[in-house]
Amino acid sequence: MHCINMKKMVVNTLACIALSAMSFFLASASDPSPLQDFCVAVNDTKTTVFVNGKVCKDPKVATANDFFFSGLRVPGNTSNKVGSMVTPANVAQIPGLNTLGISLARVDYAPYGLNPPHTHPRATEILTVLEGTLYVGFVTSNPDNRLICKVLYKGDVFVFPEGLIHFQLNVGKTKAVAIAALSSQNPGVITIANAVFGSKPAISADVLTKAFQVDKKVVDYLQSQF
Repeated sequence: MHCINMKKMVVNTLACIALSAMSFFLASASDPSPLQDFCVAVNDTKTTVFVNGKVCKDPKVATANDFFFSGLRVPGNTSNKVGSMVTPANVAQIPGLNTLGISLARVDYAPYGLNPPHTHPRATEILTVLEGTLYVGFVTSNPDNRLICKVLYKGDVFVFPEGLIHFQLNVGKTKAVAIAALSSQNPGVITIANAVFGSKPAISADVLTKAFQVDKKVVDYLQSQF
């Protein structure tokens, strides 16, 4: 009887240890919360504190300008091939965003302008239309590749999940404007056409002709556009 009780105690102890280890793993599997009010990014490599890829300014010398950016009040120049312009407001423009996990962008669209298919590898995006009418959508991951799309009007909001390919097209005859909020201080952006056909050095035509099931002349033409 004594041996049985000892065996149960050992099993229970091991179970507790396993659960504790699992809890520790789960707790440490996500980014830790900041341990300070803020960490204003500076380009001083001699600074010893280094957080989220940026070095931190001494909080005692932080100013309002570290948390300020006026660039979103200025319309973007949409005189380009796609007819749109994105003006970011992330940690590169607002040093005080470092470690805070959020950023914004203004998107201007000429009539029938397109913010071409792209992804944000580190952020979910929520888009609010300020002016105009936009056809927006995203594509789910393999194997379904399902298109989720909607026509948005002034005041409408739409969410693009993190990492999924998405786009916005101005379907109106007048300009459009939207504000995007993103769940990262530095969400990153990969424009699909630029990455595939404009990489440096270029992706081998053998790869692209097979991937897209087109003739090499088509690949050569598309690469020449980027």
